Amino acid sequence: MQISKIQVGDTLPEISIPITLQRLVMEAGANRDLSLIHHDTKVAQATGAPDAFANTFFLIGMFERLMREWAGPLARIRKIGPLRMMIFNAVGDTVQFKGVVESVDAASGRVSLDMWVESERGKTVTSKAVLELKD
Repeated sequence: MQISKIQVGDTLPEISIPITLQRLVMEAGANRDLSLIHHDTKVAQATGAPDAFANTFFLIGMFERLMREWAGPLARIRKIGPLRMMIFNAVGDTVQFKGVVESVDAASGRVSLDMWVESERGKTVTSKAVLELKD
């Protein structure tokens, strides 16, 4: 992605992904986040969640995928965050990761993004990010 072609308001291609218990178990094992709320329905429900739910590592990983699919593998991710989780992304949900360009600084090669997650229950997560690109 060339920074000279990026404009404020450009949207990143959306990623839609179903949240399944299998996905959460695999993700928890991969990042060693074995907290039961992320892969045990009864434990998650005992804490007030509708079902087992995605953890922070999953969300950040999907935001990184969103950025890399848009900007390419040579983009340098300088910052992800702050990240705000507002609603559970639980088993049975289909979530969409979305983003838009907030600012472009061609001199430094930096692009600021506003990103979020949506589900059937509305906006569930928000995050900011800064990428560094070279022309």
